[in-house]
Amino acid sequence: MGLNTTPRSERLHIALFGRRNVGKSSLINALTGQHTALVSDVPGTTTDPVVKSMEILPLGPCVLIDTAGFDDTGKVGDLRTERTREVIKQTDLAIIVTDGATLDDEAAWAGMLKQTNVPFVAVLNKIDLLKDVSTALLADIAKQLGSDVIPVSAMNGTGLDLLRQSLAGLAPDNANQSLTGQLAIPGDVVLLVMPQDKQAPKGRLILPQVQTLRDLMDKRCIAICCTTEDIDSTLAALHEPPRLIITDSQVFDIVEQKKPAESLLTSFSVLMAAHKGDIHYFIESAPAIDRLTERSRVLIAEACTHAPLAEDIGREKIPRLLRKRVGENLTVNIVAGKDFPDDLSSYDLVIHCGGCMFNRKFMLSRVKQCRQQGVPMTNYGITIAHIKGILNKVSLPS
Repeated sequence: MGLNTTPRSERLHIALFGRRNVGKSSLINALTGQHTALVSDVPGTTTDPVVKSMEILPLGPCVLIDTAGFDDTGKVGDLRTERTREVIKQTDLAIIVTDGATLDDEAAWAGMLKQTNVPFVAVLNKIDLLKDVSTALLADIAKQLGSDVIPVSAMNGTGLDLLRQSLAGLAPDNANQSLTGQLAIPGDVVLLVMPQDKQAPKGRLILPQVQTLRDLMDKRCIAICCTTEDIDSTLAALHEPPRLIITDSQVFDIVEQKKPAESLLTSFSVLMAAHKGDIHYFIESAPAIDRLTERSRVLIAEACTHAPLAEDIGREKIPRLLRKRVGENLTVNIVAGKDFPDDLSSYDLVIHCGGCMFNRKFMLSRVKQCRQQGVPMTNYGITIAHIKGILNKVSLPS
């Protein structure tokens, strides 16, 4: 991935919801100016959610999600509807598409979006085919859905500019959210300690490292990179200690011992915890590690679905650290990607990766699930810092 490419996880996620054949796919194609989604007169053409990364002015980098009709029927239809419902967890902004024929289902889905604090706008589509696009009809739709209604024709482009402007007005303001927060300001020297082990793709940097570098460049900080083995020589080459040292969590203790007293210390995982999730809940949950016994159950969740390599941090290193502390009979279950149990009640602790492959909305949906079920949740970096006894020495972004 190049430095000028916005990762999907950092893009505004816009999902389109509606009954079958109301023109969701046509509307996506009209918004993007491309044949992004398959269009057909046959109801139910869209099955699994279709995801497309695009640049849409004035919104900027977006992810558009075309969902199956929420009126789909039958056993397969129920599965499609459930997958559509799951999309809400990652939706930053929603469009409810209707042709005005009926609004019972639309009103129910509008209610779900409101319950999960997803801002949305309603679109009356196919106005080129409708005989009645009166003010009274638009007012009735707005009343039933509790949203502004924009009349649109995906076929001739009517209303698209107004729709884009409306979406821009509703979009959450994440554009200026800094990964490093107040930990680094323009002109600061920041040292990034990046072990190049089996987990580091040959010839590339992992996504959190790339995102952190870009964040520092945008702030006009002076970023210096080294491996764990070169910390001493790198520090010796600097005229003054760096303002901040950002390290891989796996070598927290090594870097903490070598860092100058005046330098702040954090990790890529801790930065991601604040950027994607609820770092205060993660820190609040860390003492749950001390309460684990050999009868406890821990769930480790990874956002990516990579093939595990030797010494994988989530599958091997953290379980080993926990079992060394608690006992070999500790139960550790691992899930990857979007697999995540609905019922977490059997677990004493959830430990999540930094979530660089998920957008913030999706990560926060998992935090909310843990909170609601009373299950402590923390992340890789916080876990390692707590186990090594240096969590109080780690600087947190804000």
